[in-house]
Amino acid sequence: MHFEMDDEFMSLVPSHRVYVNSLIEKGIVDQYVVSMETQRLWITMGAESKQEVSQRLKKSPIYKYWDAIEIDELFVIDGQHYRLPALQMN
Repeated sequence: MHFEMDDEFMSLVPSHRVYVNSLIEKGIVDQYVVSMETQRLWITMGAESKQEVSQRLKKSPIYKYWDAIEIDELFVIDGQHYRLPALQMN
């Protein structure tokens, strides 16, 4: 997602973070990443369909500021956070 910021946008960020945090705590959102340099946002979330993702995104207080939303179904997600921790012998 790409977004544009103004004073109203910044006033809505705290309530947006509350919403995102609730999705993270429920295990719906895996990753939430923001680049201030490019004013882009990436969210990795679990859902049954693109429509479900869209419905969840529309509930965000800052939804109206996202001017380029792309929803892609991912086939593989891998990384250190998805693996078991390394075994350390005492």
